Amino acid sequence: MTRRLTVAAAQLGPIQKAEGRDVVVARLVRLMETAHKRGAEVVVFPELALTTFFPRWYEEDINNADHWYESAMPSNETAPLFEAARKYNIGFHLGYGEIAYEADETGVVRKRHFNTAIYVHPSGEVVLKYRKVHLPGHKEFDPARKVQHLEKRYFEVGNLGFPVVRAPIGQAGPVNIGMMICNDRRWPESWRVMGLQQVELVMLGYNTPSINQDAKGFEAHHLRVAHSHLSIQAGCYQNATFGVAVAKAGVEDGCELFGNSIIVNPQGQIMAEATSWDDELIVADCDLDMCNLGRTTIFNFAAHRRVEAYGRILEQTGSVAPAEWAPAAKAAE
Repeated sequence: MTRRLTVAAAQLGPIQKAEGRDVVVARLVRLMETAHKRGAEVVVFPELALTTFFPRWYEEDINNADHWYESAMPSNETAPLFEAARKYNIGFHLGYGEIAYEADETGVVRKRHFNTAIYVHPSGEVVLKYRKVHLPGHKEFDPARKVQHLEKRYFEVGNLGFPVVRAPIGQAGPVNIGMMICNDRRWPESWRVMGLQQVELVMLGYNTPSINQDAKGFEAHHLRVAHSHLSIQAGCYQNATFGVAVAKAGVEDGCELFGNSIIVNPQGQIMAEATSWDDELIVADCDLDMCNLGRTTIFNFAAHRRVEAYGRILEQTGSVAPAEWAPAAKAAE
């Protein structure tokens, strides 16, 4: 029996700094209603889907930024989204800023901040939580930048790893699902850790500027989208999984985000792509049995991986220069 799953990527247009949770949640609910009408069984919303991308705004005291985060899920503001999921029998992925009171690496319980995503079953139960691991940007205010990118200031590195869980989704039955957030997509390790858990559906949200704002070298505008798609397509192909990559798009607080949300199959093909910078829903029918080809042939990890050759990946963080070769005659001088 074919395992088919209809997935929807719910791209969001910009969320301005002054826009309230009630307005944003109403937009999400409308997209979920549209997804229901188009037969979707799961909806994927972007990274930080409830607010503007607030790490572009500097606060000396991080506690003054607490209003951008959620301390409970669902909350009074997000309850309509959970209600809509029950009404339409649709699961959903949601990215948001999270405040958690829990122990840190030293065992001290304190207030912690994470860039978080959850997958919610139509019953309203949280099936899986993920916290962003690869935080880009910087921690302190940079006067040389026109737009700040303070993720390292506002978030701690995620402490949940890259978990995969097998959960019932729609008519497909149990599906192996995993999540990543934005910059994680550019790191092959993110995909491979989930590929080693036989992931079948990777859900990820992003808020990516149309230009490289760090400006440490030239990157053509059109390559911003190309590099994003390249990372996702390669990750799906090399780990035999579907991927749903969903953007926040348009001019948000004066900063242009490029959008171009996509749904990708296990052979790295783009099945659907958003074409606007506004709220837009794209849908694709996914035959999950497509994951089997790669997983049992070229990417049969049990048969072909050579972990004894990969030690440097875990033993080393930064890059180092290789040994330098010299001709034998010169070496003998």
